[in-house]
Amino acid sequence: MQSEPSDVLNEFRQGSVAAFETLFRLHQRAVYGWILRIVRNPATTEDLTVETFWRIYRAHARFQPSHGFEAWARRIATNAALDWLKRARPETELDAEIPTRTAADPAISAELRAKTAQAFQRLPPKLRIAAILSVVEERPGKEIAEALGISVSAVKLRVFRALRSLRKDLQQQGITP
Repeated sequence: MQSEPSDVLNEFRQGSVAAFETLFRLHQRAVYGWILRIVRNPATTEDLTVETFWRIYRAHARFQPSHGFEAWARRIATNAALDWLKRARPETELDAEIPTRTAADPAISAELRAKTAQAFQRLPPKLRIAAILSVVEERPGKEIAEALGISVSAVKLRVFRALRSLRKDLQQQGITP
């Protein structure tokens, strides 16, 4: 995400639509990318990006220009994605007749990938989001903590619990992680 002049931030706080549009243009791609890392679904990400900017616009009076727009937008995007994860229904499995994409790494079987994805889906949303951002997306703990509104220690604890739960789930499926 990019830095923007403080006058744009102050105008946004005062409710300027032009300032909001400027911030939208500057941060739209970064917010989309952040949400995509969490929900892993482009169509849902588009909807959540719109929802995020709607939340940002409605909350303009609570924005503190001295703290910057980037972290604030990321926090709102994270909350929108987390709300979606809490409401989302697990996807149903595809029939065996439907062809699947071939793996980039032939050493990893399709069954292992599918069971790992299922185990991730069974994690509670708060643990899932921390694990995805930390383990899969390899985002820094401080960035995750800011986005989730928790401490770095809490992020580490959530990732630890998520990994422990994933390991237990996979072992119950007959996979030794």
